[in-house]
Amino acid sequence: MATTAGACFFAAGSFQAFRPSPRRVAATTKTTARFAEMNVEGTRKGLREYFEESKVMIKSDGGPPRWFSPLETGARSHDSPLLLFLPGIDGVGLGLVRHHNSLGKIFDIWCLHIPVKDRTSFAGLIKLVEKTVRSEVKRSPNRPIYLVGESLGACIALAVASCNPDVDLVLILANPATSFSKSQLQTVLPLLEVIPDHFHLSLRYVLSSMTGDLLKRVSGILVRGQTLQQTVGGLCQDSVALPLYLSVLTDILPQETLIWKLQMLKTASTFVNARLHAVEAQTLILSSGRDQLLPSLEEGERLFHALPKGEIRRAGDSGHFLFLEDGIDLASAIKGSYFYRRGKYLDCVSDYVPLTPSEFNNLNLILSYIEQMFSPVTLSTLEDGMIVRGLGGIPMEGPVLIVGYHMLLGIELIPLVCQFFIQRKIILRGMAHPMLFVKLKDGRLLDSFPFDQIGIFGGVPVSAVNFYKLLSLKSHILLYPGGIREALHRKGEQYKLFWPEQSEFIRMAARFGAKIVPFGVVGEDDFGDVLLDYDDQIKIPFMKSIIEEFTNSVGNLRTESRGEVANQDLHFPMFLPKVPGRFYYYFGKPIETEGRKQELRDKGKAHELYLQVQDEIEKNIAFLKEKREKDPHRSVLSRLAYQAAHGVTSEIPTFEI
Repeated sequence: MATTAGACFFAAGSFQAFRPSPRRVAATTKTTARFAEMNVEGTRKGLREYFEESKVMIKSDGGPPRWFSPLETGARSHDSPLLLFLPGIDGVGLGLVRHHNSLGKIFDIWCLHIPVKDRTSFAGLIKLVEKTVRSEVKRSPNRPIYLVGESLGACIALAVASCNPDVDLVLILANPATSFSKSQLQTVLPLLEVIPDHFHLSLRYVLSSMTGDLLKRVSGILVRGQTLQQTVGGLCQDSVALPLYLSVLTDILPQETLIWKLQMLKTASTFVNARLHAVEAQTLILSSGRDQLLPSLEEGERLFHALPKGEIRRAGDSGHFLFLEDGIDLASAIKGSYFYRRGKYLDCVSDYVPLTPSEFNNLNLILSYIEQMFSPVTLSTLEDGMIVRGLGGIPMEGPVLIVGYHMLLGIELIPLVCQFFIQRKIILRGMAHPMLFVKLKDGRLLDSFPFDQIGIFGGVPVSAVNFYKLLSLKSHILLYPGGIREALHRKGEQYKLFWPEQSEFIRMAARFGAKIVPFGVVGEDDFGDVLLDYDDQIKIPFMKSIIEEFTNSVGNLRTESRGEVANQDLHFPMFLPKVPGRFYYYFGKPIETEGRKQELRDKGKAHELYLQVQDEIEKNIAFLKEKREKDPHRSVLSRLAYQAAHGVTSEIPTFEI
């Protein structure tokens, strides 16, 4: 039945009507809270829940397309932006079922449901979404609206954006169907129209795309720390449920509906490709490497270069139905790529959403490798001057400024930030070089995992404004005055500080009464020797050209500084790895600035404190270099032998304090 572009809202099963009564809101809140307690890492919804809940959704089919809001979206802040989910060819609207809980904490989620027998045209769906967008812009003119779409839904999102360049839209596109003309689906459509028996074969093909790569699913689950027994149990359940999946998929996409949707994909692809030039919205493209329905990896690259504000993330082992697979956490992808904002412009400080335990657990395999390789030793100083193992001497109440030395390539960062979160549940807000936030269209900067973790862990571009904001929020701030010059130091310069002459941070820290914790770290010389440093590379013509071009693209932070700290040409030192040693961190006694605001306004007094902090860091480094000589487990081989004898979870001893 053809329908108009109007939309209505409904409640069914685990879904809530839009704008419920206060009594309903209270009930919903309680339900959400109970679900949040149960839905811990390892019990997140998946393919089985998608099909079971789809059975409920399609029973009441009839009428026009409509919006629904999932109950389990959790408690969100009052200023959360609106997220409209636009489904793929299934039309059910449950494509984000795995992500409802995590996304619901930072977004107001509406999902579009297109009934099985509905025959609203592509133009009609555009008008429906456009009408909703325009209505919500009037209600909240200063907030962005997120359009999250997969395949067909991604085409709808692009079409709406092209027709509404004046609206602040953020597009999240998973495997857009703009590549329909190059896909195998193009050949399926005429076969379905003339050979009805081909229908069940087509559905099985779609189902195989939904269940994904078995090996990838197993490895993905194990990375998150589940046991082999849990993994096998989950896979067995899915195998038993496969006949159910096919049965429900037949109800979701009966032959007439599948043909209609494929015809719509063809129309949508043609329409959107003709209007790509008009899309000005900020766009994050998520491309699967093993999409059996569309050439998504190649299409993602094309869209990335075609859209002026486009960025891309590649999921190399994922299939077409990306959001239903284990390999991606959509909330983390949005946060890590700095696409989450509550206003017209991104504020890296106020728009930051704290790291969650589940996000931290998703790094389980990487963190275990880091623990094995670096086996970090952390020492801190209590108020009475006693040195203790661990981070017990770090003040819990901010603002706190953690100031230290940058080892080669900043290799101390990940263990440092992780130890703060593991031991004290403190999120260190790192002040980072702008190069980590610049995205170049020619692909010279990496676009994926390493840099996204900076966003998830709370890194912000270093600037006086961001420093001020973090202090005002009483954050724990990680600061390296030596910056990029220290992290990209030359041969023989390990453990040498390259600080600017100006006492850049002291007076602002005093303004907020921040505690300053100086720290030293050693261990880089136990992991490798620099072979080609800046002085070597600049003598090689083609490498010199790359360094200059890259530096000019990103910019220099300290153009007004003098001396070596101003030499911030960006390059990648080449080094020869060694058998890994161990990292040692020593945090000195916190230095109070509370009550010294007037005193430290004097440049001379501020500079004295600046030199004191610098001196403390150098002393900490010297202390660690001396002490590590007495560590019987400095070598990774010794540590492995110790764990073999005492168990892999045992704490490895170090030198006596």
